[in-house]
Amino acid sequence: MSNLVGIVGGGASGMMAAITAARHGAEVTLFEGNERLGKKILSTGNGKCNLGNEKLDLDEYFTQYPDRLKHCLERFDTEDTITFFQGIGLLVKSRNGYLYPACEQAAAVLDVLRYEVAELNVHVITGKKITGIEAGGKKGRIRVTGDGEAFWFDRVILACGGRAAPQTGSDGSGYELAAQLGHTINPVVPALVQLKCREDSFKAVSGVRSDARLSVQWKGRCVAQERGELLLTDYGISGIPVFQLSRTVNYLLTSEEGLIRKEKVGGRDSASGKNKLRTGGEVEMVIDFLPDYAQEEYERFCAGRSLLQGRRTVEEFFTGILNKKLMILFIKMAGLRPSERIGEADKGKIDQVYGFCRRWQIHVTGSNSFDHAQVCAGGVPLNEVTDDLESVYVPGVFFAGELLDVDGKCGGYNLQWAWCSGYLAGIAASNGKRA
Repeated sequence: MSNLVGIVGGGASGMMAAITAARHGAEVTLFEGNERLGKKILSTGNGKCNLGNEKLDLDEYFTQYPDRLKHCLERFDTEDTITFFQGIGLLVKSRNGYLYPACEQAAAVLDVLRYEVAELNVHVITGKKITGIEAGGKKGRIRVTGDGEAFWFDRVILACGGRAAPQTGSDGSGYELAAQLGHTINPVVPALVQLKCREDSFKAVSGVRSDARLSVQWKGRCVAQERGELLLTDYGISGIPVFQLSRTVNYLLTSEEGLIRKEKVGGRDSASGKNKLRTGGEVEMVIDFLPDYAQEEYERFCAGRSLLQGRRTVEEFFTGILNKKLMILFIKMAGLRPSERIGEADKGKIDQVYGFCRRWQIHVTGSNSFDHAQVCAGGVPLNEVTDDLESVYVPGVFFAGELLDVDGKCGGYNLQWAWCSGYLAGIAASNGKRA
């Protein structure tokens, strides 16, 4: 008799789990709350779907239990991802190590997954929100319930996603299901998201892009740093380096202790599984708009520019260093008037302008909501699942994807985790063995 496997969530990890379990002989039912599978996949990689990365490194991930994550990624790595997708008809290409479908269409990734699900006769039930899960029922099976209906399975995989991009169906309901089974839910915050700042000067520089190094300062020390193209917005900062730092900043903002890479933060109400977060105020961010210059080299450059003083205005004098909007802002922040003669300007204030180019200190007060986040951090910790991602509390229940407390940086790492965890949970739930 076939092993009956129910999978809650028809996103990336859920479809991978369904395909894997069905390939290994399980009779699979896949539940999806939306009217169609894989809606979130369509928005990944700006619609091109960055489905993995050739540089599969633990440093690109955040988790409390890196050894457990390492073991998972070794069992289904980047090469396995390429092999899997090419095996179901997708031509994969690498662009500087970033993996994309050759056609650069996220829809193609979703299509080949849907075709494979259909070919394997997976029973797909869309528009069905699963709201309850209970183990230890008749014949030791696991019962899931939704919309007044009950379904019984030998094994269940929870692949419901987190809370990021709730418009695609990731509404956090998976955390409630995990909590019903007695699991801890580490505090969940938006990640890979834009940051809001206290300063009211951002409207003047909105739209400016610049290569920059960003440093997160906390209690007098730098706790995280990223470099890349920074985008200034009317409310704060965006761009890849901001996305990479956002989860760290959000944990610092929600707890005095913070969660930086492997440190635990916050607490959990054991009865409800809800987060208990404390507001930490604001976090200082330091921006260096000239990251390629050593400080001594920059100081020599600034000293040499004194020959340009002549009859130039302050605005004219500072032309050619950074974007004009930024330079005007820094001039005004230093207390100078753009139209005054540089030869008559206060030298200390001139030095301040130079200083802002290397060290602009801003204050982050929050981030955009889960609606704008690509992923979220937090969830079920890896020490509450086995190497096969099976619950240590409720045998027969497995987890996959964003529901687990693993999140990656930009670059295909989160989708790689989806494929990896979906595969591991699918093969274990089917009682199959890796070929």
